[in-house]
This record gives sequence, C-alpha cells and structure tokens, in this order.
Amino acid sequence: MTRFLLYGGKGGVGKTTVAAATGYQLAAAGHETLVVSTDPAHSLADAVKTEVGGDPTKIRSGLWGVEVDPQTGIDRYRSLFEALASEFSDAGIRMDEEEIADLFTTGVMPGSDELAAIEGMATYIESDRWDRVVFDTAPTGHTLRLLDLPSVMDRGVATAMDLRDQVHRKVNTARTMMFGPMASRRDDGPDDFTEMRTRMERVGTVLRDPEQTAFRVVTIPETMAVRETERLVAKLREFDVPVTTLVVNKVIADAGDCQRCQGKQAVQEEAIAQLRESLPGLDIWTIPDQSGEVTGIETLEKVGTHLGG
Repeated sequence: MTRFLLYGGKGGVGKTTVAAATGYQLAAAGHETLVVSTDPAHSLADAVKTEVGGDPTKIRSGLWGVEVDPQTGIDRYRSLFEALASEFSDAGIRMDEEEIADLFTTGVMPGSDELAAIEGMATYIESDRWDRVVFDTAPTGHTLRLLDLPSVMDRGVATAMDLRDQVHRKVNTARTMMFGPMASRRDDGPDDFTEMRTRMERVGTVLRDPEQTAFRVVTIPETMAVRETERLVAKLREFDVPVTTLVVNKVIADAGDCQRCQGKQAVQEEAIAQLRESLPGLDIWTIPDQSGEVTGIETLEKVGTHLGG
C-alpha cells in the first residue's frame, strides 16, 4: 500500500466523496489517515458532515481531515521575497512596492490555489504523524498546474537567489576594499530560499515515486468525461506521475424497466468499454450511482466497499 493517494479529475465527478470514502476505508482498516482537500472550492466538510478547517480535524477514530487555506502558501512565498528586499535594503539597494512585486513574480508566478496546495502537500508529506495521506485535488487544470509547480517555483526562486548572490558579491567586494579580507560576508549555511527549493524538490520526487504515491483519476461514464480522462492520464504520464486506477462514479447498476434509464446505461457501458480499450494498463473501479444526498459516514462506508475491487 502506497502512503500517499491522490484523487484528480474534472469538476463535479465526485472526487471529494471518493477521497473521503478512501480515508474512511483506510481508517477502518487501522491506518491513521488524513484526508487533505487542496481544492479551493472545499467540500470535504460537507462530505463528512463535520466542521473541517485549516488545521487537521478529527472526524472519527483514526480519520482526520484538513482543508488547506489558499492564503497560507501565498504568504509563505511572498515573505521570502520581502525578506530578500529587506536584505537588499541593508546593502543600500532600495526597492519600492512595485519592484518587490516584480521580484515576487519572477519567472512564472504560480496562483495562490496551487501554492496553497503544494504547501499543504509539502507539510503533510514531510509529517510522520499519519500512516496514509489522501489528497483531494482541484479540477484537472489546477492539478496539472500543481504538478508543474515545483519546477515553476524553482525557476523563480533560482532567479531571485542569483540576484541576491550578485548583490552579496558586490557588497563583499566593497567591504573587502574598505576593511580587508576579514570583512567580507560569510555564508552561514542553508537559508529560507534553499529550504524552499529543497522542499519543492522533495514534493516533486515523492509525487513521481510509485513506491510512495498512487494517482487515481475519478471520472463518470460519459463521452466528454472519457475524453478528458484520457487527456489527464496522458499529461500525468508526461509528468511521470504513477497513475494506477480509474474510479468511474455514478454508474447505473440496475436500469430496471425504465427505457430512459436503459438508454443511459447503454451509453455508460460504451463509455466504460472505451476507457478499458484506451487505457488498458489501469485498474477500473466502478461506483454505483447513489440515490439521495451523497454525504455522511454511512454513505462513505457504502462507497468505500467499491474501492479496491
């Protein structure tokens, strides 16, 4: 069993329900489990019918949940550049708000949603508190930007570090000329920028390690959803993310005598057959369409019986 499970897919397919059901299933099996929502439109609290905030909240025995606060990542990232501006100021280089903003957006500035998600991932990937961590990711576009974020941030941080090093060299040269070799600034070891780069590199490594991570794509048995699922799997493979499973949600199990339901069931069967044909290397789990409100522990327990088989 891998330690980190990520669920992704288009919006409205039931990722949060499936992620929460997986968390319930793992906790019931005796694993201390945390479900992390990185979707800016959080719905984990609704799924588990428990107030869930920015810090891990106990849902039931062995099961915890957290909804990552989008502002957390952006604040951490910006604070690095404000500290850098302060360092420049100490060296006699003044920067106004606009110049700090330009520095802050060096390279490609990631969105706050993705920053919060990657910060949340880094936090809980580094923690040994939980046996299993289940990530409920945002819809497809956000997820793909999230996977590219470690390299995007690395480019921005690297540029800022290069600029800082240039300033340090100039300051050291000036000090040496005035006060001699002993006056030059010494490197006191790893700083916040280095730690940020190391952290992002660690996240990128874990996300690509099949022994630690599995990515499961949630979809529904409709033609457009199948096409998007195929594209998402292709992109994930480009990122070397270990995609293992397709979870097909909202499947009609018994159409009965309803002709309309029978017609829809036939379309669904065709869509599932297409997934089996186009993505033959993946396990396919199907979850029957649930009647009524798809929330609460009883529903999660029911959904969980269809995961892993």
